[in-house]
Amino acid sequence: MKLPAKTLAERWLKGAYQGSRWLAVLKPLGALYQRGMARREQAYRRGRKTSWKAPVPVIVVGNITLGGTGKSPLVAWLASWLVGQGFTPGIVTRGYGGKAPYYPLRVTATTKVVESGDEPLMLAQQTGLPVVADPNRVRGVQALIAAGCDIVLSDDGLQHLALARDIELLVVDGARGLGNGYCLPAGPLRESSSRLQRVDAVIVNGDLKQPLPVAPVTHMQLAPVCWRRLADGTRFPLTPLPFALPVHGVAGIGHPERFFRTLSTLGVEGDWHPLADHQRFSAEALSFAESRPVVMTAKDAVKCYDLAPPNSWILDVEATLPSEFEHWLAARLSALS
Repeated sequence: MKLPAKTLAERWLKGAYQGSRWLAVLKPLGALYQRGMARREQAYRRGRKTSWKAPVPVIVVGNITLGGTGKSPLVAWLASWLVGQGFTPGIVTRGYGGKAPYYPLRVTATTKVVESGDEPLMLAQQTGLPVVADPNRVRGVQALIAAGCDIVLSDDGLQHLALARDIELLVVDGARGLGNGYCLPAGPLRESSSRLQRVDAVIVNGDLKQPLPVAPVTHMQLAPVCWRRLADGTRFPLTPLPFALPVHGVAGIGHPERFFRTLSTLGVEGDWHPLADHQRFSAEALSFAESRPVVMTAKDAVKCYDLAPPNSWILDVEATLPSEFEHWLAARLSALS
């Protein structure tokens, strides 16, 4: 497979996290963007713009950076944990990358990925819970409530202030942190880093490489749990490897390097092929000159069932969080009732 040349967006994102000097000329635009976001948030706080309050608790899982932080694994963990606590949760998401014939779209394990987008379909398959994709999250939450959900998880949506929330969880990639610390387009921030001080909890995915302007934080780890054969869904333990080496590793996620590092720690060797987040796959894109096993993420797999070669594999991962976070969340939910 001939890999596509890096797009300007990919080069920009790399520079935003590595502190490239050429982005300095965009700082005035970043300052304007930051002020605009601050005024927007203030308009909601002062009532000039209104937020819809759901009759059930709403937990928003979001971030303030571009490029992927691990929100969806946390949403899947929260969904499982809430079921264990006796709740009937539902998940609302924008459905990025999908184009449905109508909204709200109820996403099931058999929904077409071109309609739902990759993350909603992945969450529906992983959790078996009601998942609704809708750019209008208020409408999506209303659909989940009508379906019998007594608590809602919003996958992303920290900046979607038209939906009121009871708990805000902000996820940060520990390896990349807040990048160069500037707002778009000078850096990767969707809003000022001061936002970390106004959420209910900051969750760091992995080991933190640079300090954050908030303390304390909760640490989350993404732990590999099994290999899954794409063709039939059969699961295999992590060791011994159920495929021969070397492999082609592909990842169309916000931070592909994190996936490739995980493969390396599991003893997987081969060639790594980082792709754009939410990459649209084709049979040609997964056809390599060297015939090897293809290893991918669960997020990518939902787009590849009819495209990937027979010897394709998924690495399933799960989020793990400390018991202290569980106790804190249980107490917060109890206080809402």
